[in-house]
Amino acid sequence: MRQVAKAKSAKTGIVQTEHRFSLAADTLQRMNDDIIHYAAQQGATACAAEVSEGFGQSVTVRQGAVETIEYNRDKGLSVSVYLGQHRGNASTSDFSQQAMRDTVDAALNIARFTASDDCAGLPDKALLATEVVELDLYHPWLLDVEQAIQLAGECEQAAFASDKRIRNSEGATVHVHEGQFAYANSLGFNAGYPTSRHSISCAVIAGRGDGMQRDYWYSEARDAAEMLRVEEVGRIAAERTVRRLKARSIPTCQVPVLYEAPVAASLLSHFAHAVSGGSLYRKSSFLLDQLGQQVFADIVRIDDIPDIRRGLASSPFDAEGVRTQRRAIVEAGMLQGYFLGSYSARKLGMQTTGNAGGSHNLILQSGKLDFDGLLRQMGRGLVVTELLGQGVNYVTGDYSRGAAGFWVEHGEIQYPVEEITIAGNLKDMYRQIVAVGNDMLVQGSRQCGSILIENMMVAGR
Repeated sequence: MRQVAKAKSAKTGIVQTEHRFSLAADTLQRMNDDIIHYAAQQGATACAAEVSEGFGQSVTVRQGAVETIEYNRDKGLSVSVYLGQHRGNASTSDFSQQAMRDTVDAALNIARFTASDDCAGLPDKALLATEVVELDLYHPWLLDVEQAIQLAGECEQAAFASDKRIRNSEGATVHVHEGQFAYANSLGFNAGYPTSRHSISCAVIAGRGDGMQRDYWYSEARDAAEMLRVEEVGRIAAERTVRRLKARSIPTCQVPVLYEAPVAASLLSHFAHAVSGGSLYRKSSFLLDQLGQQVFADIVRIDDIPDIRRGLASSPFDAEGVRTQRRAIVEAGMLQGYFLGSYSARKLGMQTTGNAGGSHNLILQSGKLDFDGLLRQMGRGLVVTELLGQGVNYVTGDYSRGAAGFWVEHGEIQYPVEEITIAGNLKDMYRQIVAVGNDMLVQGSRQCGSILIENMMVAGR
């Protein structure tokens, strides 16, 4: 049978049924079994395979007219084989029996010419997930092109209607994506599940001439019913754009810096990169050998939570089939764990943490203050609402990025600022976190409220 989906329309509330995938889930698993069986026949000592398919639809409306309509349908098969501790990998988008066998043969040929690696191999069997916990990650959005055009148009129109200073637009986009996969290995693991990820975004421009400003907003969820209404996305995009008008630069200074929640999540991303296995065993991390040490202010707690229902980075098992688990990565500012897959764990003389493929829902525990409360605590300083460039050195922790935001005096926003650079070192910045807001924003896998840092260098005019 083909995969059948049932979903409630975000516009009508009517439950609809539609064929969504080309192949049934058990067909993907049978393909994995065939691959692993054939690899063993050809002499592989171990094998892992993943088969996936997905499709997406993206519609953008700009200035009331349809600018782009994109539709994609993808599929892929990836095989990793081992000849002892020699590993080879190959992939294809052809699902025919001959193509699958050719892919295994190619992977075996590669393995014969690779160097032996004593850290290569499948994970320990005892660590594999024995059941696939249902996390409610698949919510099809049965949206045809005409409906998507209408929603995108309503989103953009809401932005124009909210303020007459909105004079141009980069467009509003409605995006739908659904996929399914099955992963298997020769230890007996073979499982998978479908997922969905939908979004609505809008970017607009306010002002004229040299005084023009741009900003955007978006909403993203597994279930379209949990996203903001399109009118709300457009309105927020407009408000964020208009508030940046008449921005100015400021003199160079050292002041407290408040990262607004949407950009504060980038600080979590830098941390996740620094404590991931690849960075650690390559010795390219500014947090090398810091396990059990104080790396954040003692008010900071960060959890890796893989089992949030409908979570954007939830998963019952990692990319190797290892069962996932909730973990406190930072507690009272102390680094309690890394993000490791089997290979990086062996390189470090440790055990996989179920993070092959990366962290899951990485959540910074909120404090008691809302955004206005954080402004009052800061008193005088800079609110950062946009970051520019990629000025992060993961070896040293040195941090320097272009920024825009607002200047604050007496706990209140005074005016927008632009053409500034904020600089510091992530090791110092993490230890100087003095407050975390309760304005947590869920727009991806890194989730946190606004973050107040005690002191940073701000370079202006």
